[in-house]
Amino acid sequence: MNTYADSIKRAAELIEKSNALIICAGAGIGVDSGLPDFRGKQGFWKAYPALSKRDIKFCDIANPRTFKTEPRLAWGFYGHRLNLYRNTQPHEGFSILKSWGERRPNGYYVFTSNVDGQFQIAGFDEEHITEHHGSIHFLQCMVPCVNNIWRADGFHPEVDTESCQLSNSLPLCPHCGGVARPNIFMFDDWGWVHSRRDAQESRFFAWIDGIRNPVCIEIGAGTAIPSVRNFSESVVKSLCGHLIRLNPRDFDVPSNKHLGIQSGALHALKEINQYLSS
Repeated sequence: MNTYADSIKRAAELIEKSNALIICAGAGIGVDSGLPDFRGKQGFWKAYPALSKRDIKFCDIANPRTFKTEPRLAWGFYGHRLNLYRNTQPHEGFSILKSWGERRPNGYYVFTSNVDGQFQIAGFDEEHITEHHGSIHFLQCMVPCVNNIWRADGFHPEVDTESCQLSNSLPLCPHCGGVARPNIFMFDDWGWVHSRRDAQESRFFAWIDGIRNPVCIEIGAGTAIPSVRNFSESVVKSLCGHLIRLNPRDFDVPSNKHLGIQSGALHALKEINQYLSS
């Protein structure tokens, strides 16, 4: 059995020899930047005690139904998150990943379930990112009345955190005047405008065409909503690549060809980088 140190060294060797790097990230990558990962009901309610008092679960608030029944509550939650993500500086691990990807002959691509835009803030190429569940930095009509989205730059939410309620004006659709919502794929969501995500995925498949044996480094992706884990495993299987899975809990890998490292993001990335920088 490999020790932790052996696995870190082996991860560095795989990255150094790879011709392309695929970075797959779940909510766990943001923990070292101070972002909540909403792990479990209690973790979510700790971050939003006003919702705990009303017994509102994540699947209830992250739901287009709430934008129809209680739009100020829905935007209290998402407005708080929008402000949080705008004001959060990505941790050093993002820069480490970017430097690894830029040194690969065929570069890098990012696949993430996160909606926070942290990879863009960290300077990653917008053309090499797929945000599988959309982005909080874009808005769409709640209906939707048109298949259009627009940037949320002009919306500056003011949130009463005691009640988790938006206190300033609701963002409105410029086409019909109805309430706007984040361009995020939610629970029980039949109205998500996914054109931006579809264009991102098309760019990924154009980039990956012809690449073989890449390294896929998966960071902070859990099993509750396994979209990132499913993607990383399918990519390495189809392209005969190697998977490096960094996770403090769910670090098991499909076979011994791959590496599972029990660690949070920043700690492991810095240790792997020490080998690559020496």
